[in-house]
Amino acid sequence: MTEKRVYKPLETAWCPGCGNFGILGAIGNVLERLGKDPHDVLLVGGIGQAAKLPQYFEANHFSGLHGRAVPPAVAAKMVNPKLTVIINSGDGDSYGEGGNHFIHNIRRNVDITHFVHDNQLYALTKGQASPTTMVGMETDVQVDGSSAIPFNPVLMALAAGAGFVARGFSGRPEHLEGLMERAIAYKGYALVDIFQNCVTFNKLNTYAWYNSHVYELDGSHDTGDLAQAMKLAEEFGERIPIGVLYEKPQPTYHEKHPALRDGQVLAGRNNDPEAVRRLMRALV
Repeated sequence: MTEKRVYKPLETAWCPGCGNFGILGAIGNVLERLGKDPHDVLLVGGIGQAAKLPQYFEANHFSGLHGRAVPPAVAAKMVNPKLTVIINSGDGDSYGEGGNHFIHNIRRNVDITHFVHDNQLYALTKGQASPTTMVGMETDVQVDGSSAIPFNPVLMALAAGAGFVARGFSGRPEHLEGLMERAIAYKGYALVDIFQNCVTFNKLNTYAWYNSHVYELDGSHDTGDLAQAMKLAEEFGERIPIGVLYEKPQPTYHEKHPALRDGQVLAGRNNDPEAVRRLMRALV
């Protein structure tokens, strides 16, 4: 069992008041509560303020290229299914540069958890519009306001066949922790799109804005009803639902793959160095 505060956050480079702090604290609390030892956890990020989170815990972490957080996370889980693999990356990193990886890993259904820190802009590039930026939002970079139709990640995930889709808000940490626990426990790809405000560059989607717009789903919502989940996913206006939109068991990649479904662990196999050398010589 992991001792209390093993996941104490390290010093960060975030602005005071950043919504990322709520996510950082929630992840630490959840991993401790689940009894996850740091050597059994892999935190993965791409590039961006959100993607720095894996560097702020004393656990295994991998920091990749912009938009490329999913491939190393998937590879690590494929070769070592005993790892608890969690991606932390932003809306630009996950849905912009990493859009194809986001969509096609849903199809594979590798057992990883994807926490997207959705602040509705690129904070590292000082206010550039991201895929989820609202129409008309002005920043020092988008001086005329964003004109593109916002990307709806939870609706896309549902349409692509994801078995676990949720949306949360970093300003409600207890509620968020519950979503995180369910996402980590889910067997397969699990997406949690997390609203987190950028206090420096996003003056529209503030703590007050989110608190006045989001509402928590209660027990009356049937999380196994895909049509209802998609209807809720489309609800983005004066009221925005947060909670588990959809949860349904599905065969994972390991259960479907003939070389992996019998519990074989690629990371534990013995390698024949000479066989590798023969293959390398054949390519010369």
